Amino acid sequence: MKRDEEPVNTDGRRGRWAGHREQRRSELTAAAIEAIRELGPEVPMDAIAAHAGVSKPVLYRYFADKSELWLAVGQESAGMVLEAIVPAVAQVREERDVIAAAIDAYLAHIEADTNLYQFVVHQPDVTRHRDVVADVVDTVASGLARIFGDRLRARGLDSGAALPWAYGVVGYVQSVGDWWLRQQQPISREALGDYLTTFLWGGISGIKHAADIPGGLAAYQEETRHGN
Repeated sequence: MKRDEEPVNTDGRRGRWAGHREQRRSELTAAAIEAIRELGPEVPMDAIAAHAGVSKPVLYRYFADKSELWLAVGQESAGMVLEAIVPAVAQVREERDVIAAAIDAYLAHIEADTNLYQFVVHQPDVTRHRDVVADVVDTVASGLARIFGDRLRARGLDSGAALPWAYGVVGYVQSVGDWWLRQQQPISREALGDYLTTFLWGGISGIKHAADIPGGLAAYQEETRHGN
């Protein structure tokens, strides 16, 4: 039986085929990512198939269309972003440094992997049954929220702020980073990271300040609400 030929659907073979199919999808997704990096974000399906060493009909056996491949690539991309950010953030202790590390790791990642980023974020010719960009944001924000939650609890604060904090950081930095790439990086990554860190920290530092006020975050919110 050829490698990409589906076996007869007996119970035992059906299970083995499902495992084989997932493995081949993973291999073809990895090959697609390599093709995108090498050939650019507008790479057609036939070029992806050729890069993977399979025919176009075989590629369509595992991915019904480009939209399905786009989703698979996007999900892999989310994991890559998280792998870039989490170790960088975990190595620092001060809250402002957490923000700076997360921003720099993200900008460094999209700067180094621009073709893949453009394929995932700016793909006009796919049917979006799911929003893979939102999936990436969800994955990265959830990972950051776990780290932020640990930091908040360590200061005796309610960790409920961790998730909106993480989504705020990811959404803001993703939007500005997208502008930065589209404008062909008009300022250096280091300068942009400093600007973003300063802006974000101006709001987030209130959480740190709340830890030093009797009554914690609720008291701090009441204080700022009345302009005291």
